[in-house]
Amino acid sequence: MIHQYKNNGFHIVMDVNSGAIHIVDEVVYDMLPLYQEHSLEEIKTLLQDRYTADEIGEAAGEIEELKNAGVLFTEDIYENYLMDFKKRPTVVKALCLHIAHDCNLACKYCFAEEGEYHGRRELMSYETGRQALDFLIANSGNRRNLEVDFFGGEPLMNWQVVKDLVAYGREQEKLHDKKFRFTLTTNGVLLDDEVMEFANREMSNVVLSIDGRKEIHDRMRPSRNGKGSYDLIVPKFQKLAESRKQTNYYVRGTFTRNNLDFSEDVLHLADLGFQQISVEPVVAAPDEPYAIRMEDVPAICEEYDKLAAEMVKRKKEGRDFNFFHFMIDLTGGPCVAKRLSGCGSGTEYLAVTPWGDLYPCHQFVGMEQFLMGNVYDGVKNTELRDEFKCCNVYAKEKCRKCFAKFYCSGGCAANSYQFHGTINDAYDIGCELQRKRVECAIMIKAAE
Repeated sequence: MIHQYKNNGFHIVMDVNSGAIHIVDEVVYDMLPLYQEHSLEEIKTLLQDRYTADEIGEAAGEIEELKNAGVLFTEDIYENYLMDFKKRPTVVKALCLHIAHDCNLACKYCFAEEGEYHGRRELMSYETGRQALDFLIANSGNRRNLEVDFFGGEPLMNWQVVKDLVAYGREQEKLHDKKFRFTLTTNGVLLDDEVMEFANREMSNVVLSIDGRKEIHDRMRPSRNGKGSYDLIVPKFQKLAESRKQTNYYVRGTFTRNNLDFSEDVLHLADLGFQQISVEPVVAAPDEPYAIRMEDVPAICEEYDKLAAEMVKRKKEGRDFNFFHFMIDLTGGPCVAKRLSGCGSGTEYLAVTPWGDLYPCHQFVGMEQFLMGNVYDGVKNTELRDEFKCCNVYAKEKCRKCFAKFYCSGGCAANSYQFHGTINDAYDIGCELQRKRVECAIMIKAAE
């Protein structure tokens, strides 16, 4: 399978199964759709009004050379590999600790219902958190590197327990030959110098929630009293980013139907000095006024093209920054298993509620049909775990013929369930936007 497109003056060809990317001239680009179904003489006839026979012959030689090198028109060899992957023992490598089912903001698009997750407000106790880390160690097999994200609600509302659990984790590292990679996601309201100092010492990554321009951010991320939070958090976020030398963090925003010109929000964050940026489309029920609709997709795709072109320009000017959704590794990247099966939700990655219940990921928390067990007794719903284990690009009909399948790994299971009632489908708007992001990311690489 190949995918070809034009972007920012480049003629780009992706060989999907090998992962090879080619920047080609116009002759090769126009020949490729005809190449497998027509003889060279037929192609010369079909394209005679545009190219000479010599030009077509030379291009055919280039195409054959790429085919023989195994980087064009390659076969899909991964489906059988995936069957072996399914048989492997389940190893848990990451937990999303819901350290606080409570929040000091009232974000209008929050899937966690102001931190409550369809349930009650609660702060995780140290005892429950410690048991969660013990569960992770016990179920991690031979894997040495483990990940724990302190999540909410707002984790800083339970800050002492976060610190105590990090200390406990560091003790356990030595006893079990493990290495914890702790991360923190915060809205910044309670961020202060003490938190920054601790985070810089102990947190491998910090996610800072901000949506972009002041009017956009304050509209969707007000405090409980209705006031905006932009002016409060921006100086703190700037200080933290600089204290981390502009690495190992990112500012993470959400765009909605209220700001389909979201590239302006990305550039606003860049102009504030942030170099690690993620601004992602909201996923919401279609009846929400801020929800993105299929009719919005063309405008959003234009924004991605606009942003990508501006990033190329700023790179040349020495003002570059990273945009999370345009970060693609074309040389190495994730292993095959990761490319096929995605984030590992429900198998390698689990979410833990404040009272210790286990769910496939943070977006399933509170949906009782997805309760998998608890940190004291372990995973009891093994049938559900096996269902997630089989969730991959070959289990989803929409993914099989999609050129982006090895970049998105089949998309988000929670989004699929929200819109189709099954984890083995795909969120259609998300798919359209993911394909555009992949195209833009590859164009940026081509420009470099």
